[in-house]
Amino acid sequence: MVAWAAALVGAIVLAAGCLAPVADPDPRSGDEPAVTISVLNHGWHTAIVVRRADVDRALWPDLDDFPTAMFVEVAWGDRDFYMTTPATAWMAIRAAFLAEGSVLHVVGFDGPIADNVGRSEVVELRLTRRGFDAMSRFVSAEYQRDRNGQALRLQQGLYGSSWFYAARDRYHVFNTCNTWVARALRAAGLPVTPAGTITAAGVMRQAKDAAVSR
Repeated sequence: MVAWAAALVGAIVLAAGCLAPVADPDPRSGDEPAVTISVLNHGWHTAIVVRRADVDRALWPDLDDFPTAMFVEVAWGDRDFYMTTPATAWMAIRAAFLAEGSVLHVVGFDGPIADNVGRSEVVELRLTRRGFDAMSRFVSAEYQRDRNGQALRLQQGLYGSSWFYAARDRYHVFNTCNTWVARALRAAGLPVTPAGTITAAGVMRQAKDAAVSR
């Protein structure tokens, strides 16, 4: 009974952090770092912030939904858990083991990043242009699209100018939103290991190491 209860609590903790995929293994080149991104720790889950002007719209066209934004934050997670406020413990368990769909949460905002993310921890990373473009392709590939290639927008997001979009990957206990962020960073050419990266702490530790190594 104790073991079952521990597993249940663990499932809730993991699910409360949103789930995800594993990208292009190593798109790194000899380019000098050229583009800055930020990784956010919101507590249970992580997200990535990019400067909208840095994004090649041919690679990530959906940012046109935020035409006046200076920055765009993107995160991924279980559809039911992420889109319900407040979410319940049962929904967290279901997300970990019985998830039926996933979403991207995309937020556009202006001004300094630190002024828009509250107390969230922020780690800045420098990417090569090639790596940044690879990450943009990774994110763009996550959107579910209609026959015309348009992203399937579901409803307004949790805060600010934001939207939920239908996503492709399946959320489960070993594939969290933090796994997804780690995969995006790996796609960008950073020395990040997505496998086994389930918690926000795991993402932030690797992000800090990557920042030092560059």
